[in-house]
Amino acid sequence: MNKSRVAAIDVGNDSIKAIFGELEYELNIPNIIARDTEDRPVIGIEELDSKNPLDGIHIKVHSPALKENNGIFRIGNLATKSNNAMELDPGSSKSEEDQTLIMLFATLALDAVKENNSHAFPRTKNVIDANYTLGTGLPLREVKEGKDAGYRSKLVGSVHQVEFLVTPKYQGLKVNIKFEEVKVYPEGFAAFINLVLDNSGKVINKDLIDKRILIQDIGGLSTDIAVIKNRNVDDDKAQGFNLGVSESLEAIREEIRSKHGVELDSRRDVVDIITKKSDRNHIMVKGSRTSVHDITDRILLDLAKKQYRLLRNVWQKNSQTEICYFVGGGANVLKEYLKTLNNNLDGYNIDFFEDEKESIWMMANAYYKLIQDFVRKAEKQKAVKVEPVKS
Repeated sequence: MNKSRVAAIDVGNDSIKAIFGELEYELNIPNIIARDTEDRPVIGIEELDSKNPLDGIHIKVHSPALKENNGIFRIGNLATKSNNAMELDPGSSKSEEDQTLIMLFATLALDAVKENNSHAFPRTKNVIDANYTLGTGLPLREVKEGKDAGYRSKLVGSVHQVEFLVTPKYQGLKVNIKFEEVKVYPEGFAAFINLVLDNSGKVINKDLIDKRILIQDIGGLSTDIAVIKNRNVDDDKAQGFNLGVSESLEAIREEIRSKHGVELDSRRDVVDIITKKSDRNHIMVKGSRTSVHDITDRILLDLAKKQYRLLRNVWQKNSQTEICYFVGGGANVLKEYLKTLNNNLDGYNIDFFEDEKESIWMMANAYYKLIQDFVRKAEKQKAVKVEPVKS
């Protein structure tokens, strides 16, 4: 079997964040799919080889892990242009959705076919055989329900094939994906690892390592609150909640459509409007700059109050907590509302990551650190086992 390549993938509800190899390649793709047909029409400029493949991901996926096998999909940016685009629904379990697997396989295939890939996989004509050691994660609620074992078993021991159809540069290529190993981590625990360890597994935050802390990870469909003490996640006290930002983003999108007649392609567009550096909370309506502050403030403040209630309830049960870190894309969206609420109410010691990229990439970075640590330990064990034969 060809040598395995490390992949750390956070299948976020808003987008997929992936890190490959020795940190030499990153991917960030909107988590949106649209069912399609094999003969998708190619529009003008798409025919050019210079077109970015990430803007035209069109694939067929064959995998025994899927409920609906051999489906054809538009992925990411291309899917946002479809009128049947699908984003993950609130209330759904990430581990049980075909969409999670389709996005995971698509992301791995995009790494496998990449030109100048430092880790070239064996290739026969138009078929690439790719072998990965994968670090990924699931919401705490799903791990507590034991869904991580079922999710892992769907991936290992099978071959999953991605065929690129009308995709710039990669049309006609097929990637057979196998997993040497798959590690599925609880998301809250991963956030803690990212705070205290660097990529080589060394402690970088000595002040934090023995503190009692909470980590509130706000995602699209769920919120995890990890309770950390004595350098470990307290599995009994840690909680997962079925509350994320997706429903609120959908409500903002719908209200903008009904009030201003402006159709936004996806929740990602709503996030851009809320978080952009200049002209925040403004859209263009018939060419005029128009504020949507009234809509975003009302809906997001309501969600921030619910998130704050979760924090208060968990903190009360863990009264010796010293600090709570808010992480994830949802925390980035709600940051100002949560800060204002906290200043006016309990005044907890809370902190956010001011670097937007650091907050959004936190899970992928954590999975990378964890899977690299696993690989290092596995290689060390192999070296110990290979002892000289005694005469």
